[in-house]
Amino acid sequence: MIKTVAIQGIKGSFHHIVSEQFFDKPVHVIECLTFDQVVDSLINEACDAAIMALENSIAGSLIPNYALIDKYGLHIVGEHYLDIQHNLMALPNQSIHDIKEVYSHPMALLQCKDFFKQYPHIKLVEDKDTAEVADRIKKNNLEGIGAIASVKAAEIFELNILAHSIQTIKHNETRFAIVKRTNSEVSENDINKVSLKFEADHKRGSLATILNVMSDCKLNLTKIQSLPIVETPWKYAFFVDVTFDTYADFKKAKSIIDIMAQGFKILGEYKNAKL
Repeated sequence: MIKTVAIQGIKGSFHHIVSEQFFDKPVHVIECLTFDQVVDSLINEACDAAIMALENSIAGSLIPNYALIDKYGLHIVGEHYLDIQHNLMALPNQSIHDIKEVYSHPMALLQCKDFFKQYPHIKLVEDKDTAEVADRIKKNNLEGIGAIASVKAAEIFELNILAHSIQTIKHNETRFAIVKRTNSEVSENDINKVSLKFEADHKRGSLATILNVMSDCKLNLTKIQSLPIVETPWKYAFFVDVTFDTYADFKKAKSIIDIMAQGFKILGEYKNAKL
């Protein structure tokens, strides 16, 4: 049973919201300001699991997080999709015209930059975490300073929301991975999604051949992401997500790809959350 989970950010962050939505029972969260700290907490057994954002429907993949999971031999045991709604908030009794600076995570600022074109007097400043800024505004009674964060952060830190859902693209989802030290305890009957890593030869058609194997074995490729292999310039590893109807189809593909590809590795076997 999972009792303690490491998250990037503090209570009120989107990772914290995932911890409340994914698990059946309440869990204790360990707050970490970086994903490196999240992974350290997991490796050092300070927690039972970790939550790590992997990709956003607007901004794309968080490639460093794939690399962390791979580097430390961690295992994805589940996934969760969260609708990301960014809200501008500040101390009570202020209007948006009173706000001089807004601090938030660079990704949040990027997703909301069109909104702030209406308010050229506001300076946008990059910060480490969305909810942490909200906490700082509350603790230090910072007037004239705004945060971009979740509704939950506004509730926790007693801030007033000046504008709801200010992100440019209203349908904004982030996919989060639930990560553990050991492989999934999900039964084969429930597994219908797998995350893989492999390297392909520098030969014409080598990647296409592997992808054809996946297709022939009835696997649906939902994501492919390349990542440079630092030790070997101009050589790349591929991180791939596949879905399937039966685990037997995946086992067949796995046995073939394991022979064809270099550095073949299963990063996680779990239940597809996007059905």
